[in-house]
Amino acid sequence: MAQRPASAMRAVPRATPAERAARGKAARRVAPRSSHAEFAPAKGRADPLAILEEQSATRVPELVPIRYSRMTESPFRFYRGAAAIMAADLAATPTTGIRAQLCGDAHMLNFRLLASPERNLLFDINDFDETLPGPWEWDVKRLAASLVIAARANGFTDTERANIVRAAVRSYREAMNRFAGMRNLDVWYARIDAARLQELATAHLAKRGRRNLSRALDKARGRDSLQAFGKLAEVVDGQARIAADPPLLVPLADLLPDREHGSLESEFQKLVRRYQRTLQPDRRALLADFRLVDIARKVVGVGSVGTRCWILLLLGRDDADPLLLQAKEADTSVLARHVGASGYANQGERVVAGQRLMQAASDIFLGWERVDGIDGRRRDFYIRQLRDWKGIVEPELMVPRGMRAFGEVCGATLARAHARSGDRIAIAAYLGTGDAFDSAIQPFAEAYADKNERDHQALLAAVRAGRLPAAEPQAESQAESQAERQGGEKPEAVEPRRRR
Repeated sequence: MAQRPASAMRAVPRATPAERAARGKAARRVAPRSSHAEFAPAKGRADPLAILEEQSATRVPELVPIRYSRMTESPFRFYRGAAAIMAADLAATPTTGIRAQLCGDAHMLNFRLLASPERNLLFDINDFDETLPGPWEWDVKRLAASLVIAARANGFTDTERANIVRAAVRSYREAMNRFAGMRNLDVWYARIDAARLQELATAHLAKRGRRNLSRALDKARGRDSLQAFGKLAEVVDGQARIAADPPLLVPLADLLPDREHGSLESEFQKLVRRYQRTLQPDRRALLADFRLVDIARKVVGVGSVGTRCWILLLLGRDDADPLLLQAKEADTSVLARHVGASGYANQGERVVAGQRLMQAASDIFLGWERVDGIDGRRRDFYIRQLRDWKGIVEPELMVPRGMRAFGEVCGATLARAHARSGDRIAIAAYLGTGDAFDSAIQPFAEAYADKNERDHQALLAAVRAGRLPAAEPQAESQAESQAERQGGEKPEAVEPRRRR
């Protein structure tokens, strides 16, 4: 047998673990760990309301007032919609120069229960609309500030808030140090599942907290396409259709005249066919066994209100075999002007690539495509299941001990996500084994929470003055309004409603 030339087998030189650790320690000279404690709005800081208005200019006009209305409700609701504002603020803070794939919006409610393809319940990051490579510390700071803002809303003391933030950042640091010493494959396979959550609950939570976690796990397992179908669908003349709940959920047939409706429906039929090419072959075959039967526009979240989001109802074997997909508009990340443009031409692919890189396991139907709108504009979308065993925390119900435990799990989860894409050895070396970084992030989070409150007050003033429109739809029921504030859903139906 002929031998391959030696050059064909020569390994590409790579930095050794010692060299990577040295790089991390050298970053302390560029951005001392203590420097992260500082936060003051930069000179010439952009008007935060102007940033929101710039985003609103590309959104569905009649939905923009809903976004502003939701952001006025509390400082925490404002913070959820203000990722672009914080990205601009973080760009003026010290950075280590060590990059990882960022979530871009790593506040505490974007950590939740999710299903793996093997039908195991995992705890992971959920929202990747803003994902891009950037300074790893930006995600840590956004998580820390969200904990302070939520803790203030609950009336926690200064000491309780400080303990919560330090525990979350310590958990990130300790997890990153563990990942730095692990084999690459072991890092890739690392995950926090339901069994691990229950172990942590036994160690850190009182009886009530453990009971609440068990209920949350059980509830999450019941939140799937069948449950969503029972809640969101109705039977019209013997056909399954998405039930109207305007303006939060509007079927395509109610949204557009017949001719335009038919044109856009045709585009969505093409979207489903083309988007299949972004899936693995086995999942492509599975999706091919479903047919698209209805489409509706949906209002989602806080920060995403006004972006184009569609619910696609597909049926499989029969009318009792539903699949609900969500096609959500993917625009340029709010991080892009500060860290550089995405390497992906399609913003939906950017979201999907970032999600697959950061999550321990992603939705089997996660993919992307581009659609021509009725206004002639081409827009990028990413597609996933509407609901697949999702469970979310309710910060308003947390006591200090529970929020501290939750923050610790979030910190470890974020470290695992960063370790998959960034230089985990360099980040761990920068952090070290002491609490210098933990202690610095705590005052930063408090200072940023102060700034967030001022920006929230500015929004309230702008709404009162008529500069920004704010109106939550009156048709929204009290139960739905409360559930959405908690990141949840309306009370469930057992089967689709019937209408003649």
